Amino acid sequence: MSDAASHKAAPVIRLKEAAVPPLPILALAVASFGIGTTEFVIMGLLPEVAQSFGVTIPQAGYLVSGYAMGVVIGAPIVAIATARLPRKTALLALMAVFLIGNIGCALAPSYGLLMAARIVTAFAHGAFFGIGAVVARDLVPREKRTQAVSLMFAGLTLANVLGVPLGTALGQVAGWRSTFWAVVAIGIAAGLAIQTFVPSGLPGTRGGLVKEFRALGRWPVLRPMLISTLSSVSFFTVFTYITPFLTSVTGFTPQGVTGVLFAAGIGLTVGNLAGGHFADRGLMATIIGGFIGIVAVLLVLAGVAHHAIPTVAILVLWSGLAFALVSPLQIWVVEAASDAPNLASTLNQGAFNLGNATGAWLGSAALTLGAGYGQLPLIAAAVSILGLGLTVTAVSRTGSRIFSASAPRA
Repeated sequence: MSDAASHKAAPVIRLKEAAVPPLPILALAVASFGIGTTEFVIMGLLPEVAQSFGVTIPQAGYLVSGYAMGVVIGAPIVAIATARLPRKTALLALMAVFLIGNIGCALAPSYGLLMAARIVTAFAHGAFFGIGAVVARDLVPREKRTQAVSLMFAGLTLANVLGVPLGTALGQVAGWRSTFWAVVAIGIAAGLAIQTFVPSGLPGTRGGLVKEFRALGRWPVLRPMLISTLSSVSFFTVFTYITPFLTSVTGFTPQGVTGVLFAAGIGLTVGNLAGGHFADRGLMATIIGGFIGIVAVLLVLAGVAHHAIPTVAILVLWSGLAFALVSPLQIWVVEAASDAPNLASTLNQGAFNLGNATGAWLGSAALTLGAGYGQLPLIAAAVSILGLGLTVTAVSRTGSRIFSASAPRA
């Protein structure tokens, strides 16, 4: 039976609780590992890329912003283009775009063409995570939804444990282009996993697109998207420049940075899974607690940045808290836009990456204006305070219980 035919005839398949971790969600995690690697590894390679093309490190940092803006711009475009496709077909098409973009990165002869290839790659990002999150959510019982989404996003966090440090080390030894060729291989494996394990009977958008976009204009939907943006602004204000931060402020060698990135990646992975676990018991408590923790550790980081051991410990804790917010915020948006889940989920990925771009720009602007790398955590803490305030306001105005698995409604 064809994918299109099966989406008309087959009901949405829910995996039995005994099947955890389900193979379809693990297939999505493999793909998110590849996407996360290509998104984040450029941060570990900024010095090499800057030297290769004769640009400054802050200028090379715009490759992070360019990718993120590609997600922001591409998310609504690709969401419309893939809306009526069966979800498996859409996921496979997006993986093809991902492969084309990364091949372009590996072959790019100039900074401009590398930027263009990064943007092409980014067009697959938002829609893949948006559609993938809805697929993961719909395959499990309601009380496991956030955990299922966090399991899919575990590939993204594992990219920071394995993909980024290993990709950084590979790029330092064999040239930064070799890292993108390695990502191409990961993308091929991910496409095969999706083809093999993701069910075919998962339909695309059933209602009208105009109706869905109208539903997204409500403040209860826009508010968690804005909070998603602020969470990413805070994180990427520091993380974009983590390599020069660690080398110029803390005193690590370039090779030592690889080990720190590995440790931070462990924090990302544990935090992501913990966030999914706790959010299924208390969604808003998890988000509020996460923001409070982020503000606290960033303030501490600004004070201990010249000392290696406490800096590493704080970076691990900070990265875990930051990624503990990802799946809860994603679920908040999808639940708030229950009549437009596909578009809401995809556009929230655009919101996250708008934050990525803004954070990279904010850090670059601060550095250009004379701030030191060691002052970036203070700027990031201020942004997180704003996100915390919006979250608390959402709870107080809707009268929602903090310790509830449901998103606030208004």
